[in-house]
Amino acid sequence: MFPERFSNLPAYAFPRLRALLDVHEPGGPVMHMTIGEPRHAMPDFVTRIMAANIEGFAKYPPNDGTRGLRGAITGFLDRRYGVKLDPETQVMPLNGTREGLYNAAMALIPEQKNGQTPAVLIPNPFYQVYMIGTMSVGAEPVFVSATRQNGYMPDYTSLPAEVLNRTAAAYICSPANPQGAVATQEYWADLIRLAEKYDFQIFADECYSEIYRNDPPPGAMEVAAELGADPERVVIFHSLSKRSNLPGLRSGFVAGGPESLSRIKQLRAYSGAPLPLPIQQVSQAVWEDEAHVIDSRALYGQKYKVADQVFAGIQGYQGPEAGFFLWLPVEDGEQAALKAWTETGVRVLPGAYLSKDVIGEQNPGAGYIRVAMVAEAEEMREGLIRLRDCIYR
Repeated sequence: MFPERFSNLPAYAFPRLRALLDVHEPGGPVMHMTIGEPRHAMPDFVTRIMAANIEGFAKYPPNDGTRGLRGAITGFLDRRYGVKLDPETQVMPLNGTREGLYNAAMALIPEQKNGQTPAVLIPNPFYQVYMIGTMSVGAEPVFVSATRQNGYMPDYTSLPAEVLNRTAAAYICSPANPQGAVATQEYWADLIRLAEKYDFQIFADECYSEIYRNDPPPGAMEVAAELGADPERVVIFHSLSKRSNLPGLRSGFVAGGPESLSRIKQLRAYSGAPLPLPIQQVSQAVWEDEAHVIDSRALYGQKYKVADQVFAGIQGYQGPEAGFFLWLPVEDGEQAALKAWTETGVRVLPGAYLSKDVIGEQNPGAGYIRVAMVAEAEEMREGLIRLRDCIYR
C-alpha cells in the first residue's frame, strides 16, 4: 500500500549523526558546529515591519508574491549581477529555497529525454533535496564527484555523450555546500555551453552567494546573459536564510526564463504554499537593503581569518573561498566526528553523510568532516582549537 520509490533512502544526515553520537557521553562542554544556521544578528528593522503588517496573517497571500517583493528581488539581481528581469514573468518568491529546488524538478524535468529516462546531474557531495527532486519525477540521478583535484566543482563536461544526450537538468551549488568552492566565470561559461549543446537546464543553487572572502562570486545568470544563452537555460535560487541571517523566515526566490517560471507558478497554484503577507513585506525590505549584508560579511571575514590561524600548518587544510563551512580532511569522517564528540564535546558532521557511494569510486565525503562557522568568533575559535588538538595532534 506504500510506494517503493523512497524505500531505499538512507536516514537523513542529522538523524544519522544522532545515532552515531548520542549513545556516547560528550567529552567536554557541548558545542554544536553541525547545522548551517546563521547566528549573526538579523536586520534591526525586521521586527518593526513584521509588527506593522501583522494583520496580513488574516488574509490569503498572493501566490506569486506581491508586486513590491518581486520588484525588490529583480532590483537585487540588477545591482548584484547586472541582469534585468521582468518582475511579472521571471521571478517568484519561495517559501524556503528548498521548496523551489524540489519543485523545479517537478515542474521542469520531462518524462523522457530523447526517448529515454532523463538524467539529472548532481554534484557529490550534495544538498539532499537535489536527489529527492530527481527521484520524485522518475529521473535518474547521476552523481559527479566534486573533489580537491577538480577544485570541488563537478566536471560535467567530462561525462560521456550517452549521458549528456539524455540529461534534462544539472544541479550546481556555488558557493558550494559543503566545500566553500566558487564556480568561476569560466566554469559557468563551460557549463552553459554544454547545456546549450545538449539542451538541458541548469538549476543554480546560489544561496551562499553573499558570504565570501574576497571577490563576489559570479552568478550563473549573469554569465548566461553575457553569452547570449537561451533565457530558459538557467534557473537560479536565492535565499534570505544565509544572506540576511533569517533562516526561520523561510523566504527565498526562484528566477529564470518566462516559460520556466510560468510552469513553476502553475505548480505553485495547485500545490504550493505562498509566503504569508507579513513575511513578504519583511522580505521586500530585506532584499532592498545591503548594509546589513555588508556588516554580516565582515564578521564572516573575521571567522575565515580565525580558521586560517587555527589550522595553519595542518596538512590538507584549505580555507573556504565563500560560505561558512569548513571542509576538513581526516582519515575517516565518522571516526573523527565520534572522537571529537567523546573527547571534546564538539559536534561536527561526517562528510559521508552529505555524499553518495558510487560504484567504482571512493565516497568523496568519507575523508572529511563539515564544520559550521556560525557561532560568535571567539566561541568558534575555542571549538576549532578543541577540534584541531583532538584530531590533528
